[in-house]
Amino acid sequence: MKRIAYLVIALSLVAVSASAQDESQEEKGFKKENLFTGGSVTVSFFNGQTILGANPMFGYKLADWVDAGIVFNYVYSSTKDYIQYDDKLRQSVYGPGVFTRLYPISFLFVQAQYEQNFSTVKYILAPGSTSYTASKNNENAGSLLLGGGFASGRQPGSTSFFYISLLFDVLKNENSPYVDVSYNPSNPSAKPRVDMVPIVRAGVNIGLFQGRYR
Repeated sequence: MKRIAYLVIALSLVAVSASAQDESQEEKGFKKENLFTGGSVTVSFFNGQTILGANPMFGYKLADWVDAGIVFNYVYSSTKDYIQYDDKLRQSVYGPGVFTRLYPISFLFVQAQYEQNFSTVKYILAPGSTSYTASKNNENAGSLLLGGGFASGRQPGSTSFFYISLLFDVLKNENSPYVDVSYNPSNPSAKPRVDMVPIVRAGVNIGLFQGRYR
């Protein structure tokens, strides 16, 4: 599944790059004013789960309708009632990723982002519990985030604007920080149920080497 995700992103980047180069022969070549930085914050509250994070990024505008780049991810998550009532699971997650955004309309976009996240997972027992044991583990998981969003202030020729997006981790790895994992209390050894959690990200693109909007 992880290899498929890498292949999807790689093929997408190659395709949009080739399309952008063919779009206008007179504008071929690297342009430093197409570079941008910025990032987003992540906030999600769902079924006893809290997710808070930051995602600094660095990218390049391949064409007026497509951006691509790299991102670094840090996420803290906390889940209550993970296996039994009043226990907790806490994660600190970090890792790199790549993304592509397509703009069918100047202010709307669809996004694909692959992340490889490494995490420290700490399980905290419920007060007085003797059924389980506390633990601390290091895990890793690939996440393929798909979704879309709204870009406010985006104009042709500029890469500076604000945006908000809604994404879902379609790989649903149980070690992902973007899923809700439910265990059966009567059968803890059974395979857990893994549900996608809606991820809301609000952030800003900051154009580099640009003056005012053109």
